[in-house]
Amino acid sequence: MSASLPEDALAELLERARSIGERHRERYPGDPSNRQPLHTLYVPADRFSERTTADAGAEGLHLLETHAPDAASFETAFSIDPTVAARVRERVVAKLRREPVEDVRVDFEDGYGVRADAEEDEHATRAARSIVDAHAAGALPRSYGLRVKSFADGLERRSVRTLDVFLTALVELAGALPEGFVVTFPKVVAWEHVGVFVEVLERLEGALELREGSLRFEVQVETPQSVVDHGGTFAARRLVQAGGPRLAAMHFGVFDYTASLGLMPWEQRLDHPANDFARRALQVSLAGSGVRVSDGSTNVVPASDRTEDVHMAWRLHSEHVRHSLGSGFYQGWDLHPAHLVSRYAAVYGWLLPHLDAALARIRSWREQATTSGVLDEPATVSSLLRYVRFAVASAAVDEAEIRSGTGLRHEDLFGDGQGDR
Repeated sequence: MSASLPEDALAELLERARSIGERHRERYPGDPSNRQPLHTLYVPADRFSERTTADAGAEGLHLLETHAPDAASFETAFSIDPTVAARVRERVVAKLRREPVEDVRVDFEDGYGVRADAEEDEHATRAARSIVDAHAAGALPRSYGLRVKSFADGLERRSVRTLDVFLTALVELAGALPEGFVVTFPKVVAWEHVGVFVEVLERLEGALELREGSLRFEVQVETPQSVVDHGGTFAARRLVQAGGPRLAAMHFGVFDYTASLGLMPWEQRLDHPANDFARRALQVSLAGSGVRVSDGSTNVVPASDRTEDVHMAWRLHSEHVRHSLGSGFYQGWDLHPAHLVSRYAAVYGWLLPHLDAALARIRSWREQATTSGVLDEPATVSSLLRYVRFAVASAAVDEAEIRSGTGLRHEDLFGDGQGDR
């Protein structure tokens, strides 16, 4: 077959194309292969103990059994599709008994406040001891860490000291750094602060003789400057560059962000359009970058032990979680044991109504058939596979059910090493 251009005439152009593609892949390596937590539970440092996550699960289970004791009351409390309400409730109960908290932060920032140095030192040491005890008892979530104070508040010395005291005690007591550690770096107003924080982590690794790169962190996006920088461009990519491979995620902070925009207190809610803009800016900027995005929190908790108050808090939180899920944000913050119940109820109630159709479409695609009534593009098939992996990872369904319904093998689902939880 003849061609108009000889290969040697295209060599330079093709090399440029290859080089451009290589740089793109370096900037956008794709989604991380490890599982993203459904939530992060924030606990003030002075209230944290080795029993915190187990106690939170027990309290959540007590609230569920008291205020939604059957499928009908569960459906009402969380506005769950009635066709899956009983199944969702069953899965939530199992989750609260087995793994109530997926990710926890010992909070030394807004939830803790400013204390005397000696007091914060003591709480940092005590928190490290509690982490070690929880780890020894098998009660430490697979992801854990602390939130330090912000450099933007002029508390950089206290921020670094707390991290140093905590890590020093943790390594001395445990003999090593337990897997899953991450630091939350809040209220970023300048990408240069992120660069300084990276250097702090590097020096701590050296001083504590930790493996290089073992100290990872996440940036909290809760200022206008961490959404749009002083030059008028989206700030996320500059933050990624400053954070380097240590930067694992960016977490959106609802209340500081809305306050900084001048919104009135009753407008400071997770689903406000101002927050949607900021999250979308992060989502588009970070897609494929390897840096995950987490949504923020709901600050409404049950005002009393009355069922109507508990249901009101659950319903609002569930609505916020569904708002996040529908927009592609699969992690959020939780502040109270009641939120564990509504978090899992909302996630499972959002996932399960689509299960049968998704399994049918995947099987139809594998068999090159049209029995599902949909001709799916490869991108949609990838999304269907992402959905079933998420359903398994979240504990909404068991892997065996997915494999039976689709004919997929374990390695087809989890070729990256993930699997049943």
